[in-house]
Amino acid sequence: MPKAYYNAEVSHYRTLRAALARKLAGSGLIHIAGGTPQSRNRDVDYVFRQNSDFLYLTGVEEPGCHLVLDAERRREILFVPRIDNHHRVWEGHVPSPAEARSLFGVDRVMYADELKKAIGRRKLASKAALRDALDDLRACKTEGELALMRRANVVSGAAHRTVMAAARPGMREYQLQAVFDAECMKAAMKHLAYPSIVAAGANAAILHYRRNDAVLKSGDLLLIDAGAELKGYAADITRTFPVNGRFTRRQRDVYQVVLAAQKSCIDAARPGIVSADLHVHSMRIIAEGLKSLGLLKGETDGLVENGATRLFYPHGLTHMLGLDVHDTTGGRRRKMPNPTKIPVRFVAKLEPGFVITMEPGVYFIEALIKDPALRRKHKTSVDFAKAETFLDFGGIRIEDDIVVQADGPPLDLTSVPKEVEDVEAACAR
Repeated sequence: MPKAYYNAEVSHYRTLRAALARKLAGSGLIHIAGGTPQSRNRDVDYVFRQNSDFLYLTGVEEPGCHLVLDAERRREILFVPRIDNHHRVWEGHVPSPAEARSLFGVDRVMYADELKKAIGRRKLASKAALRDALDDLRACKTEGELALMRRANVVSGAAHRTVMAAARPGMREYQLQAVFDAECMKAAMKHLAYPSIVAAGANAAILHYRRNDAVLKSGDLLLIDAGAELKGYAADITRTFPVNGRFTRRQRDVYQVVLAAQKSCIDAARPGIVSADLHVHSMRIIAEGLKSLGLLKGETDGLVENGATRLFYPHGLTHMLGLDVHDTTGGRRRKMPNPTKIPVRFVAKLEPGFVITMEPGVYFIEALIKDPALRRKHKTSVDFAKAETFLDFGGIRIEDDIVVQADGPPLDLTSVPKEVEDVEAACAR
């Protein structure tokens, strides 16, 4: 990696290390191990991706490194692998201690085989205390982190737009996956934040669809959930669009329900709002929309609380985003009970600097719609006969990444068409 790239960020990582040292002052030496190569099969490793905590504190993407912070002596040591000519022949150059000190802006650099001697008999901060401190610090993103996330979103958004323009009936899902991957690679983003979901037609009703090998058909929708990462920082974007470039009336009606829920929840994402309450808000909007389409019937709050809405919207609205696509949720001090009657994994009061996704959806999932127990439970709330006519529909999800602001509405990092007219224009043949 060019020296200038790291030097521009040295002060950013030094500030994060200092914050962790202050938080754990008096707890002992802080030791964070970087990642190591993982075997895929004989003589082949998976493509290396650094440990997220190690990236957070150093920006170092080389495997086999360690970091030790000594808050008492105000000293930090980066440990790098000691390599030989065999490694240089097969894997190339790894920065020497002198080079690494300049590149990464740490006080001292030693070889990894000197780690045990350097720590000696000194007390180490507990793993539990370290985990909680890192979860706490990583929750609110710094300006340096947001700059990386903006860039990851810009590149991922451009790739989504290229996919919209490239899609044609008769293509395979993996061909559009290749289009997305290529656009990210062209922008020097070699890692995706997670395996891409490229789901045409009924495949879009499989929430974590991974096969990506079906043929695109005219009249179907395509759901693509894909994002790149930059120095570990993720983009997580989903768009759903018509394969032939034009929504049918039925597709447009369902799409508008999902879009209305997303826009309302984005606007409502302010400091102090509880994420679980936002989820319930999204469920109410979707329940109202499905009632207007004749799929649900009854009082809206009842449809939300009795689980009928979850037949069509079975996942959460939002999650934290950062170095992990499902990022840390803020440590022990932010833990709180769920104030709603709806089970949801992510429960937190929103704070300025939180980066979260906003991703409501509506799906027509055969496993739920045809489940005998669910049909008995919701026979007065769901028009199952009508729902069965949507089993070839798949699903619709719309997902943006937003930054909670101290005042006013959040900053939306995602710039990919999502209004019906804009989506159709992006798909124009």
